[in-house]
Amino acid sequence: MAQINLNIKKSVFLPCYQPYITDYSQRYNVLYGGRGSGKTIFVYQKLLLKGLKEKRTILLMRKTTASCKFSVWKELKEAVESFKLTQYFTFYESDYSAVCKLNGTVFKCSGLDIAEKIKGFSEISDVLLEEATEFSLEDFELIDGTVRSVKYDLPLQIYVLFNPVSKANWVYKRFGFDTGIAPPDTFILKTTYLDNPHLSPDYIKRMENMKLTNPNRWKIEALGDFVTIDGLVITNWREEEFDPMELSTLGYEHRVGLDLGWIDPTAIVDTLYDRENKIIYVFNEFYKSGCQLTDIANAIENMNLKKTKIYVDAAEPRSIQFFKNEGCRVEPCAKGKDSVKAGLMFLQDHLIIVHPKCQNFITELSNFSYIKSKVTGEYTEDTTHEFSHAIDACRYGYSDIYTNTKLKTLNKSLLGL
Repeated sequence: MAQINLNIKKSVFLPCYQPYITDYSQRYNVLYGGRGSGKTIFVYQKLLLKGLKEKRTILLMRKTTASCKFSVWKELKEAVESFKLTQYFTFYESDYSAVCKLNGTVFKCSGLDIAEKIKGFSEISDVLLEEATEFSLEDFELIDGTVRSVKYDLPLQIYVLFNPVSKANWVYKRFGFDTGIAPPDTFILKTTYLDNPHLSPDYIKRMENMKLTNPNRWKIEALGDFVTIDGLVITNWREEEFDPMELSTLGYEHRVGLDLGWIDPTAIVDTLYDRENKIIYVFNEFYKSGCQLTDIANAIENMNLKKTKIYVDAAEPRSIQFFKNEGCRVEPCAKGKDSVKAGLMFLQDHLIIVHPKCQNFITELSNFSYIKSKVTGEYTEDTTHEFSHAIDACRYGYSDIYTNTKLKTLNKSLLGL
């Protein structure tokens, strides 16, 4: 096979990661912390270097196959490009795999939609679990058991990559965060945006502003801490960039909800629904107080949603009729006994991925909480009103599901952007 002299400067790696570039001493490598720390690109570059040292089979994973194209596949290609090695790799879009022409190393990008799928891979040398908190402990143990080949000279390794979520997630106890003691054969490294000298001033300013406006979110997103935030209604969400047009080609359901307000904001929330994997993608929003009905109708048109079914609060029949007269496909949201509670339970039972452009929705998720009883000091089932409008709009969009009414699949061609 062809050979090249690879001369990569140490400065390509951030200073905080330089001591670990060729450290293969531990089987389990846990890299976590805040966003913007550079940990993701470091791990891909490290695995790329390892794959150039000898022929290996390296598995790059997300929980769902659908998310691979926008994360592990993209990160792999960017890592190859960062080393100016694109010409030495063959990329296969059909199954998200890449083969190094120099020594035959294979990188496979895969989801674990079906747990047994991992057993279809053989001679795995290394595994990366990106967004590891999406997986379950059972998933991890199954994957761990497949990394057992004896054909390689360099050690077998598993890389666990994540930003902290609830302490209830499996990673918290599995890797000793509850006791402060790492398990045997485990390396743990925490980094934050403060470890990355290449971030733009705007990004740093955003993080510092978050410290003032949303301290709890700042501790998690910026500092990478495991924080127990008492009382939040919805915790299983994250902010992440994705391409809604790409996702729509996968057949995900297009769902839209509208919550009407005057003094309170009117909110329109535009989503895609991956029913099989129980993921809601929020990619567009309208959020404004003091709106006349004509303003809202214009917003629907500007969002290219006039031909899309929009679920609206059933308590607004006159408004619904107005929108219908304007040519909008509005329907009263399905209601039933305890429908608000049922809707919130439905959202709690899903992973919600929010595009960064939807900052109002993110603000609500970060603050929407249960109310404490002044008598007992315990949380009740009542929720705060101030941060509920976009969340209400979102649950309206799924009301036909959680109230057990008949589902009508929407045509993906009607996706409005």
